[in-house]
Amino acid sequence: MSAPHLNRALALEEATQAPDGAGGFTQGWSVLGHLWAEVSFRSGREADLGGAAGSLASYRITVRGAPVGSTMRPRPGQRFREGERVFRILSVGERDAEGRFLTCIATEEAAA
Repeated sequence: MSAPHLNRALALEEATQAPDGAGGFTQGWSVLGHLWAEVSFRSGREADLGGAAGSLASYRITVRGAPVGSTMRPRPGQRFREGERVFRILSVGERDAEGRFLTCIATEEAAA
């Protein structure tokens, strides 16, 4: 297995909640750090995005491995950001037996 080509810098973000002053919460995102990644398109389809036409694309994103529990190890529910593009992380697994690289399956929504 050849080493991945980590040529794109992605921000790893985690959801945050802050009180809204009315008894509820507002959701935001905080940057945990930046990871170099290889991003590969897997598949795509047309999607209904809240009543508007759009697309839903699936990507395989490979990053360097990090120990379980590390803030720099991606987890489902987090997301990657590249400028205005957002990749929602669905799953994470080791790419190789030594855990040198992690493979994340992520989706990106885009309005038409």
